[in-house]
Amino acid sequence: MPYQVFFISLGCAKNQVNCEQMMATVQHAGHDIVSSPEGADVAVVNTCGFLASACEEAIDNILEMAALKQEGKLKKIIVTGCMAQRYKDDVLHELPEVDAVLGTGSYGEIARAVDEVMAPGGLRPCYMGDIQNCVQGGARILSTPSWYAYLRIAEGCDNCCAYCVIPRLRGRYRSRPMNELLDEASELASAGVKELIVIAQDITRYGTDLNGEHQLAALLRELCKLDFHWIRLHYLYPDDITDELIDTIAQEEKIVPYLDIPIQHCNDDILKAMNRRDTKESIRKVFHDLRARIPGLVLRTSIIAGLPGEGEKEFEELCDFLREEKIERAGVFPFSPEEGTKAATMEHVPMEEAQRRTELLVDVQSDIIDEYNESVLGDVREVLCEGWSEEAQSYVGRSYAESVDIDGKIYFSAERDIMAGEFVNVRLTGTMDGELTGEAVE
Repeated sequence: MPYQVFFISLGCAKNQVNCEQMMATVQHAGHDIVSSPEGADVAVVNTCGFLASACEEAIDNILEMAALKQEGKLKKIIVTGCMAQRYKDDVLHELPEVDAVLGTGSYGEIARAVDEVMAPGGLRPCYMGDIQNCVQGGARILSTPSWYAYLRIAEGCDNCCAYCVIPRLRGRYRSRPMNELLDEASELASAGVKELIVIAQDITRYGTDLNGEHQLAALLRELCKLDFHWIRLHYLYPDDITDELIDTIAQEEKIVPYLDIPIQHCNDDILKAMNRRDTKESIRKVFHDLRARIPGLVLRTSIIAGLPGEGEKEFEELCDFLREEKIERAGVFPFSPEEGTKAATMEHVPMEEAQRRTELLVDVQSDIIDEYNESVLGDVREVLCEGWSEEAQSYVGRSYAESVDIDGKIYFSAERDIMAGEFVNVRLTGTMDGELTGEAVE
């Protein structure tokens, strides 16, 4: 019989794609996807397990569902995703409200799990499939607004950074076949998607496990033949950025000049200890080469404050590097010693100090963002409208320089009605709380 199933997806966009695949699987099995957990038969909490804080967020969401279950407003809870993979036994033993657990190799078992938890007899299934050989593709029900969607081109990671648990949770790097990706992308384009966001833990490595060659540039050239307006790239590893890739990004008009290149730190000793393949000078060279060859480039990076080996000298070196390179966007995070990682066993600064340094780096980055925003005032930018902001009493959207969810917005006025999902030219005229404002121009 059909059941009503509610989904929550936490964490990154790659996890969101898994959730979209699970929704399609459940719907194909004859069940209904509902938008509220109240009154649902099953709530599926698709968890992130990358950091301890992500696990805490997952537990909070599970407990919210458990409260509804206790009140009789929800029948069953299924926990999936990275936290389920990482802490299966803890979820089963410490959260008795949970009725089933599916690891990152078992997303395809979701319809079976729904049937089993709803069947009489009190089954409590736990599926922990082979993360190295799980199916990556398949039908999806998009959970994003109609104008953008993610294309996950690979699973897993081979970089094995000392602070990161991803290889344990997702396995080694596996590229998806290019023809499969192009078929999926063609379907997205036909569905009206205007912004395609290419994602993986490391997109620069795409293809190297298939035939030993970097194939990202070739894939991008094929994607640019499809009916997308923007193609955006997320998570490039610095030392795998090839000349061919730079040329492709520079030459293909659909690829926006916005690159997300997490560097984590700039000190050579810390980078080596964290099993990163970069040096400060190699990172600097990549940034300079990219800026020289890609007009209007906006860079985003990720920084970890308080990594093992970071004293005041190394921290000041990091602050100076950010000031010198003027990276337009940066996410800054305190080091989290994650259980099972090499970095967790190394001596590191206290969490309070890591948090203090994080806040100082945020201040440094705020100055850089303010300087960037001032530098673009007067420019006319193509903006993808995302709707009307009641709070700001203006339209809100993004240019090529702002990615989904992680960057700021552009708030703008217009003489005519602007539809969500419509592109409009906006003259940038000011700032508001660190975000740009402007007015539509015809």
